[in-house]
Amino acid sequence: MRLAFSISGRRDSAGAVRAAVAAEEAGFNDVWLTEDYFERGAFALAGAVAAHTSRVRVGIGVVNPWTRHPVLTAMEFATLDELSGGRAVLGLGASNAHWMTDNLGIPFDRPLARTLEALSVIRQVLTGRHVTFDGDFHQVDTGLSFTPVRPDPPIVLGVKGPRAVARGGAVADGLLLSILAGPGYVRWVRSQVGAGTEISAYIGVSVDPDPAVARDRIRPMAAQYLGVHGDHVITREAGVDPALAAWLRAGWLAGAPRADLVSDALLDEVVIAGDVAGAARGLERWAAAGLDVAVIRDDPAVDPVETLRVAREIA
Repeated sequence: MRLAFSISGRRDSAGAVRAAVAAEEAGFNDVWLTEDYFERGAFALAGAVAAHTSRVRVGIGVVNPWTRHPVLTAMEFATLDELSGGRAVLGLGASNAHWMTDNLGIPFDRPLARTLEALSVIRQVLTGRHVTFDGDFHQVDTGLSFTPVRPDPPIVLGVKGPRAVARGGAVADGLLLSILAGPGYVRWVRSQVGAGTEISAYIGVSVDPDPAVARDRIRPMAAQYLGVHGDHVITREAGVDPALAAWLRAGWLAGAPRADLVSDALLDEVVIAGDVAGAARGLERWAAAGLDVAVIRDDPAVDPVETLRVAREIA
């Protein structure tokens, strides 16, 4: 199992670059730049990271098909791939109705179909040829003015539900799973897509000589994202019944994530928390479930060098 590091969009730009350099020096394989709204832009940060590193893959994880036209995404990504010397990875995902509709006024209709169509357009544009495309959402008659350094760079999909996993796994170069994608969910995804699809997942990690301290440190984050997911296959595979999922979601929607509802047993199903030995056993569970790449979550409140050191130690 490879190690990757996701850099939080809440980290300032200079700090993000330093974190990426530290990840490369620590031997990590990939660095991922998230683009959660309304944080720092992933493409600008990825360009800076590419300019200051020489080995790590630089991933965009993920951008959506609503706020950028697919040709614009292809244009930006081809530039990043050129700048990085062919080290870039593009992640696409549908985002969510809260950000797109509630915050931006964009109708969140047919998100999976729109994402898959955007994938098709982007792939065609990245070949460097002139593209004529007439789809359900996009009409394109254009091409890049330069030749991309790679005509078929890797594109992964950030997907969650059964239809999205099945359809995305069939057409993408890999899947990038959401935070709190525990071993049960990873095992379920692997059963849906088979052995040939690369699976990466964001993983929250908290390590302390006192396991109770480690768990309490990460419990609020787990409560927040359990609320974001609600009653979903991600939470059901972690053993969360619908009633508990409803309470967790209500807390998140009210701006008060219900950390009091997140037991130690539930934590162990969605994050890695404990002392070094316990955390190492936890990471082994993700590997045994079929995970190819563990994307260690960046906590902007923690020095990234410390997060990277801990991740290397438990790996």
